[in-house]
Amino acid sequence: MTMSESEMKISGVCDDIKELLIHKNRKYGNSALKPCRVFSKSSAVEQLLVRIDDKLNRIMQGAGLLANDEDVVNDLIGYLVLLKIGMNDERNRELLEMGRAIYGDGLKADLDTETFEGGFKPITIPLHRKAIPQEDDNGV
Repeated sequence: MTMSESEMKISGVCDDIKELLIHKNRKYGNSALKPCRVFSKSSAVEQLLVRIDDKLNRIMQGAGLLANDEDVVNDLIGYLVLLKIGMNDERNRELLEMGRAIYGDGLKADLDTETFEGGFKPITIPLHRKAIPQEDDNGV
């Protein structure tokens, strides 16, 4: 199927943002999603929210900055993409912790290398059923 002009533009902008994020990740390490936590002990998601707030505050303080600086827009989009990844990672960790709380440490997963579908790790959970007492011939 041939892409429309708008679809090609969307694809191009998304490719540019992807390249920017990969370049920065290689240059600075995975500091957005796995911060070193020297001073701040906040989660990666919380730290990304702070970066987004800071970027938005700079835009609000410097009237016209947004119109003159495309990097600001790219940075915001990049932070939002990283936020989405961080939120998915947190949700996967929470699901794994719930599974381990129910099924013990026998439930194993490496969240960094496992393949996830739709943001969630597919697992099979066995059904635990209690026998339901039945009436016997004696009415008990």
